[in-house]
Amino acid sequence: MFFGCFFLWPIWEVLQGGFLSLDGTWTLSYVLEVFRNDLYTQGLINAFGMGLFSTLLALLIALPLAFISDRYEFFGKKVFSALILLPIMLPPFVGAIGVRQILGQYGMLNAGLVELGFLDPGQTIDWLGQSRFWGVVILNSLSLYPILYLNAVASLANIDPAMEEAAENMGCRGWKRFFTITLPLMRPGIFAGSTIVFIWAFTELGVPLIFDYDRVTSVQIFNGVKEIGSNPFPYALVAVMLVASIGFYLLGKTLFGRNTFSMMAKAGHASGAKRPGALGQLVCFGFFFGITILALLPHLAVILISFSSDWYANLLPTGWTLENYELALGHPLTLSSIQNSLFYSSAATLVNVGFGVAIAYVVVRSTIPGRSILDSMAMLPLAVPGIVIAFGYLAMSQEGKFFEFLNPVANPVPLLIIAYAIRKLPFVVRSAVAGLEQTSVTYEEAAQNLGCPPVKAALRITMPLILANLLAGAILAFSQAMLEVSDSLILAQKQQFYPITKAIYELMNLLGEGPFIASALGVWAMAFLAVTIIGASVLLGKKLGAIFRV
Repeated sequence: MFFGCFFLWPIWEVLQGGFLSLDGTWTLSYVLEVFRNDLYTQGLINAFGMGLFSTLLALLIALPLAFISDRYEFFGKKVFSALILLPIMLPPFVGAIGVRQILGQYGMLNAGLVELGFLDPGQTIDWLGQSRFWGVVILNSLSLYPILYLNAVASLANIDPAMEEAAENMGCRGWKRFFTITLPLMRPGIFAGSTIVFIWAFTELGVPLIFDYDRVTSVQIFNGVKEIGSNPFPYALVAVMLVASIGFYLLGKTLFGRNTFSMMAKAGHASGAKRPGALGQLVCFGFFFGITILALLPHLAVILISFSSDWYANLLPTGWTLENYELALGHPLTLSSIQNSLFYSSAATLVNVGFGVAIAYVVVRSTIPGRSILDSMAMLPLAVPGIVIAFGYLAMSQEGKFFEFLNPVANPVPLLIIAYAIRKLPFVVRSAVAGLEQTSVTYEEAAQNLGCPPVKAALRITMPLILANLLAGAILAFSQAMLEVSDSLILAQKQQFYPITKAIYELMNLLGEGPFIASALGVWAMAFLAVTIIGASVLLGKKLGAIFRV
């Protein structure tokens, strides 16, 4: 009932708004007008390009990293295996602030070119102004590649080495073996990660907003929120984005998700990762080091901004201060936003744990018909754009609607908690499912044979055994809710209810010290996320990649 009301209903409201005329009859006129309007069409093309190129670039980064990590031992591998996940903890919304400082007309890059003599003093190049689209693509890729990396590493770990050894014995070696044997066996995991990366990049809102890139559908929807009660075209845009996301997912699943291969358990004679020679180790180390530095560079710039009092047309800040951090924790806007985010995320996580454990138990332990459908439904929020859900909440809570008592204009707290819970439910479900699949049901059966009721047996026996999985899922759900962008920017419309991401966005638009305080607040958020994601990674290990599968 909860899932139907707050996941399916808002989607239905969006579809109604996009396909129903004023007299209540079904029509395609609004949607067709979207494709006739050059502005909307360009936005859709740019959004599709963002999703496609971000996914391709993320694949080019993630696949070599995963292959090297799985097959080779080299100096610093354990450290880099943790560092390589850092970008997923640091949302591109925050990293975009650093990119603006690096590539702005009076940013680091131009200042460095002046210092080296490639530009005359006072001469500038508007890097972002000329290439905002590619700036969004690159930042999305550097932020989302860990999802593909985690899935690829998990896929490689599950490949029966006997299949590769058989191919090698028949003369299939090197790149030919990789493309004909290894890569097809990895396809389900790669598809799972690519789907999430594409949809997240296709519907990304925060980065285009920070880059002032408004020729993209997500920003056009955001700008149309104020007209939700009188203009059908924002509905039509959201409906097109929803249908496109589902269509791309189904097309990809049809083309690339078929013909999966069953394998025996991983062979016991596997030799494990090899240790290459000195040159090979240097190449492995250099590749991991280069990608890590490149991915973290925007966030390192954010850290520098947070410590600066003035940074204009110079390679490094000309003034340093800790005052930004004090203001970030004491400013009326930031202090309330931190408190709000902690409350919203904690409440949403409690809801997630309750529903997630119940769904996982039904999926793994019961024989109820249709439980696989329930499992798929629970994972759907990863495949449905957050901006669609947020817009749907606005639509279903308008005056005259059944849920008008939840209208976020007056008080967005209930809808923000529900939105966070729905969007992050898959993390808890997948963690709980993994824990239950690893825990033998015989423990519960033994307790029940001794007279323990089924519910009590599950609570007293099974729950403690899967506690690490539940903690990992809850940590991920909580940390990701803390920096949720789409729901926060759309639903929180009064300052007293702003979560952290909305406060950062508002501070970035203020003159003077606003961007410095926003960066300091972003650093606090990054530090918090780093601790939580590392904790989840320690608890789940390589199974962390299964969290991001639909």
